[in-house]
Amino acid sequence: MTKTTALHATHLRLGAKMTEFGGYEMPLAYSEGTIAEHLAVRTGAGVFDVSHLGSVEVSGPEAFARLQAVFTNDLARISAGRAQYTHLLDENGSVLDDIIVWWLEDTRFHVMPNAANTENVLANVGGDDITDSRTILAVQGPAARAYVADLISTAELPSKNRIIHGSYQGAPVIVSGTGYTGSDGVELSLPNEVAEECFLALIEAGVKPCGLGSRDTLRLEAGLPLHGHELGNGLTPLNARLDWVVKFDKGEFPGKAALLQQKIDGVSPLITGLTTGTRAPLRTGERIYSNQVEVGWVSSGGYSPLRKQGIGLGFLKADSPEPIYLERNGSMLAIERCAYPFAAMN
Repeated sequence: MTKTTALHATHLRLGAKMTEFGGYEMPLAYSEGTIAEHLAVRTGAGVFDVSHLGSVEVSGPEAFARLQAVFTNDLARISAGRAQYTHLLDENGSVLDDIIVWWLEDTRFHVMPNAANTENVLANVGGDDITDSRTILAVQGPAARAYVADLISTAELPSKNRIIHGSYQGAPVIVSGTGYTGSDGVELSLPNEVAEECFLALIEAGVKPCGLGSRDTLRLEAGLPLHGHELGNGLTPLNARLDWVVKFDKGEFPGKAALLQQKIDGVSPLITGLTTGTRAPLRTGERIYSNQVEVGWVSSGGYSPLRKQGIGLGFLKADSPEPIYLERNGSMLAIERCAYPFAAMN
């Protein structure tokens, strides 16, 4: 059965086009469309309901050790009041999920997996699934903090990857300097009972409601990986050039031996930024060729509203020669490697 968030009825009243994602029915876009939402986040502020993402509370005196033994990043490098991006691997080094850990208090953590992967976290570290008891609003864009500061009572808003506790209309709110758009902003975790009021207050103040369509174009334009595309079965953090997420010196964790062997053998394929150089979008799943030999694939493709070009992330064999192209509709479409993020942003 498809699940819904606490704001489902609100999205419908606001005219959102809905879609299934990660087992939830979620807004894909509102009436003005994905590009308008994308540009609002790049130039002003947008708000996303991302309550479909999981939340697992892990607490108690053994909580730190349990997380440290399972994830790739090193929690000892941060402390309470901060957030950390990390990976959960299988023994072959494939990324089972990419995760944000919110370290709330000395022995209390919120582990936030992707929508369909909460069971993986529960199986590996235990804890309590609190996903359905809270709403998470991602308020993103260069003006996001100003809007949130007018609504949420806190001493100050958190800087990037920091966490503070505040309140909205007397209800407790966790405010984290995180997000997945490439623009500045914060995420709010608040009780379902006040979620609609807060969501509508942000919109009334001038924040544009945004759906998953623009969330995907924003993260792609920012060059951020998505599980199931740039991360997943057969793809390690090293394939995705996310070596910084793996701290080999912190001790043992699942997949460590496989990653060390991969470093010895040579990492291939490797993630690469791609562009058509025109308005023609790249398409997820398209195969990439060189000298009439298949050398890779497009893992995420689309159109960049800032760059006004087709862009994508893809995986190429490490020794793939130029030129590279796609075979589309029976003809060759030339594409180019390029740096990412794909556009400058606030």
